[in-house]
Amino acid sequence: MLALPLVASAEDAKVFRWVDENGVIHYGDSIPAKYAELPKQVLNEHGVAVQELEGKKTPEQIEAERIETEKRVAQELRKRADQALLATYLSVDEILMHRDRRVELFQAQSRVTELYLSNLSRRMENIRKDASRYSPYSEDTGAPPIPDDLAEDLRKTKETIERHERNLEKFQADEQQIIARFAGDISRFKLLKGIE
Repeated sequence: MLALPLVASAEDAKVFRWVDENGVIHYGDSIPAKYAELPKQVLNEHGVAVQELEGKKTPEQIEAERIETEKRVAQELRKRADQALLATYLSVDEILMHRDRRVELFQAQSRVTELYLSNLSRRMENIRKDASRYSPYSEDTGAPPIPDDLAEDLRKTKETIERHERNLEKFQADEQQIIARFAGDISRFKLLKGIE
């Protein structure tokens, strides 16, 4: 019959060392609750620290760690972006060519939208001319009320013009963003390649 040991082996037992708020060093095989949030060390059988256990972090420590993590992530993202930039382009001229193709797309969208807006403006002039014969657009107090289909046409044309004006603003803003982004890429490429 085998006898089971009543105490844990020396390998299983842990000894902790911690310093309280008064600077007094404590040792024990368990940590009292009032010291649980303090940093501590796990010691081996020779009294040598083999593991560091963090205590509760202060708000300052948590914020410092967050900032450090953000910096590390930003550095990693920058490194990847640099690698992609160098893998994509062989020269500044290639970057400029790619930029110009992208810009041309936005300019083409803008031109089509401007043409459509010009046609819509002419249409709106004609609708308003028709509507001016009816109340509430006529100066004649005895004018009949505007027909429903004409009022609806007026409303829809106005909404369509507003929508296309917003689209035009977006295309123009996107074009400027693309130019700025490529300007940044060119500056970074020159820096990475040591080009003046």
